[in-house]
Amino acid sequence: MKTQQQSLSDVRWHDNSVSIEMRSKNMGQNGACVWFTGLSGSGKSTLANALDVQLVSMGMKTFLLDGDNLRHGLCSDLGMTESDRRENIRRAGEVAKLMADSGLIVPCAFISPYERDRALVRRLFSESRFLEVYVATDLQVCERRDPKGLYSKARQGLISNFTGIDSAYEPPLQPELKVDTNIQTVETVVSKLLQLLQLRA
Repeated sequence: MKTQQQSLSDVRWHDNSVSIEMRSKNMGQNGACVWFTGLSGSGKSTLANALDVQLVSMGMKTFLLDGDNLRHGLCSDLGMTESDRRENIRRAGEVAKLMADSGLIVPCAFISPYERDRALVRRLFSESRFLEVYVATDLQVCERRDPKGLYSKARQGLISNFTGIDSAYEPPLQPELKVDTNIQTVETVVSKLLQLLQLRA
């Protein structure tokens, strides 16, 4: 007998009895997503990690999502084409939302080069639970740092679709915070982020 494949029309949303508000009260904090975007080498992961460390030292519950780390597991099947990058950010955003809904504060470090993809992630959250941080460090500075040697490989044509070289980066239109790690210290940026998070608590 030929069986039919299950379709999305057969999938139904299951409402949870425990609300987001109940989870926040249980956690003793409001969940939120802090989304760091910028070129490779701009300082996204450094800032996200520093914020994570500071929040944990204050007794907050957090979980850091880093683009490279997710590509070792959840997104290991994706490449660097525009469509794959879009799916990478979609998955990351959905995971961040689940974590924030549980009451966690979730720093996220992703190049996320396309405005439409970042907008899709933003729409997953209420205004008070999402902070977009544009790490606007100049390409020349990022390329001098080249912490992973990727710019050098891209210039030699050894890798393609590399953001800032042969693939575009679309700067955020209205980020909650714009920073430049070439002129601002990590401590200064983290202090500003803590203030913004407190305003949203």
